[in-house]
Amino acid sequence: MPRALITGVTGQDGSYLAELLLAKGYEVFGLVRRASTENFARIEHLRERLVLVQADLLDQLSLVHTLERARPDEVYNLAAMSFVPSSWQQPVLTAQFDAVGVTRMLEAIRLVDRRIRFYQASSSEMFGKVREVPQTEATPFHPRSPYGVAKVYGHFITVNYRESYGLFACSGILFNHESPRRGREFVTRKISDGVARIKHGLASELMLGNLSAQRDWGYAGDYVEAMWRMLQQPEPGDYVVATGQAHSVRQFAELAFARAGLDWREWVREDPALHRPAEVDHLIGDASKARTVLGWHPSVSLPQLAEMMVDADLEALAPAAARTRGVSTPAHA
Repeated sequence: MPRALITGVTGQDGSYLAELLLAKGYEVFGLVRRASTENFARIEHLRERLVLVQADLLDQLSLVHTLERARPDEVYNLAAMSFVPSSWQQPVLTAQFDAVGVTRMLEAIRLVDRRIRFYQASSSEMFGKVREVPQTEATPFHPRSPYGVAKVYGHFITVNYRESYGLFACSGILFNHESPRRGREFVTRKISDGVARIKHGLASELMLGNLSAQRDWGYAGDYVEAMWRMLQQPEPGDYVVATGQAHSVRQFAELAFARAGLDWREWVREDPALHRPAEVDHLIGDASKARTVLGWHPSVSLPQLAEMMVDADLEALAPAAARTRGVSTPAHA
């Protein structure tokens, strides 16, 4: 039975990846930080099948001990300070997790077992002020946020350990990927949650930032498949993972509201205070290498993704809406 260790297992990508690996017969270890409040909601349905271990990307020795205990064949480093706007508020902590934390994990692998295959979660935010459209593995980076800067470090330190120590270390340059498990602070989930609240009478408007901002959005369940495929190759490498299609926040909002039978223009308000200090340009990925080498391709379109997310939030908020109206709901609702 192969073994895998996932950092960030309680996040969106971690939960989908854990499901995928368990389905493939892996023994899955999930690294979790000790916290005053624990949030295992995304993996609650998997808890009995996972081995959760406490460690921290800020603590080198805990990572060494975790690798010695789990003895994984593969490590997927998905843990990060991942919400871009927060990186301006906590730039140093973002660097500790997203840059230096990657180094700590790579160093732990070098010390414990160099045969471990390593996946680093790189990001399209590294491209930032883009030099070319679409972006490939060879496109120069020009990050436009502390998050993007830290991710560039994490990306290149992964390349460095691969070239310096011969580690099987890969980076997936993943463009935006969403799902019903996305955090509500991210714009797609903010929209789907807002649609559900408005539809259920729990809110009267939705405040958004730059409606013209464009992103290459895919489905997180598809993207974790690409992560796994990278570590099954005979040689390590870096791969862009994207749909190759860019859409605006305005377009996503239109799709999401339409799913609930609403006109987005009646409910959405644009708030300049929600704009980024420095906006990234036209992010759109060319995943030709992933398609050719990994045999990977996305299976969920943006309209399907928007519908999936809105449907999930409509169902999740139905009990709250019923309570507000004073209507009882079934226990399973």
